[in-house]
Amino acid sequence: MNAAPRAPTHDDPLFILAMDQRESFGRTLFAVERYEPTSDQLAAMKQAKSLIYRALPGASTRLALGHAGVLVDERYGQAVIDAARDTTLTLAVPIEQSGRDWFELEWGDQWLEHIRRVGPDYAKVLVRDNPAYDEGERRSQFARLAPVSDALHREGVPFLCELLVPATPEQLASVNGDGYAYDRDVRPELVAQVIGDSQRAGVEPTIWKVEGLETGDAALAIIEQIRAGGRATDAILLGRDAPAERLNHWLDVAAPLHGFVGFAIGRSIWEDAIRQWRANRMSEDAVVAQIGERYLAFADRWAAAAG
Repeated sequence: MNAAPRAPTHDDPLFILAMDQRESFGRTLFAVERYEPTSDQLAAMKQAKSLIYRALPGASTRLALGHAGVLVDERYGQAVIDAARDTTLTLAVPIEQSGRDWFELEWGDQWLEHIRRVGPDYAKVLVRDNPAYDEGERRSQFARLAPVSDALHREGVPFLCELLVPATPEQLASVNGDGYAYDRDVRPELVAQVIGDSQRAGVEPTIWKVEGLETGDAALAIIEQIRAGGRATDAILLGRDAPAERLNHWLDVAAPLHGFVGFAIGRSIWEDAIRQWRANRMSEDAVVAQIGERYLAFADRWAAAAG
């Protein structure tokens, strides 16, 4: 197992280039059906992940603040994992199955062996939850998550929990179908409730990866819940494939606050470039340059907002 990772702080944030998408990566960019790529699709996806990664080592040396990391999967990104091991980059890997409504482990009973083999700095789990979801399903999900949380702590592997709180039809109807109003007025309280429920169920991440908040008060409320009971826990911001102007606002809200210690942004940085490359409208060198500049633009925005 690797030495303890460089823990992010407000003054030394972690900026993760996220490329752990699997089901959506294949479906939307490579026309993969039923999560079953052909040999050509598989080779193209692996090539794309390596191409995205090529931007990161160079960009990391140009950061005005903080340090760089990569979040990448074993299925299509093993070459990236192997390359990142030989650098000072922080390495995070997902352990959940991709494209599921409820949490399931990617490798079943063998998941911990995968963690020991890869030796990542963080193990990441994606969770979708909402207090309005079926209570039995929620309890079952917590019952699967808590042992994973315990096992990672025993292994000494920091636990990165990505939390998505999608609106139910009723919640969206309460704001007249306005997704922005849901994000601003409804979602923050739901996120805090889910985090509290998770904590009571024994799910204890090292870092929560949360959706962007529209106001400073909402962001502070999330940090208060994350740190309830004296927990030494922080949050990073996820990208959610948002346009740059929306992401920049979320960065402006989070970066000044102690408790927010960086971001993990993926598709907003690289998806357009990979589409252009797939269509033979952009060279590999141009793809690498564009991804590097977009990554640095978000990191610079954080640094400026952090003060």
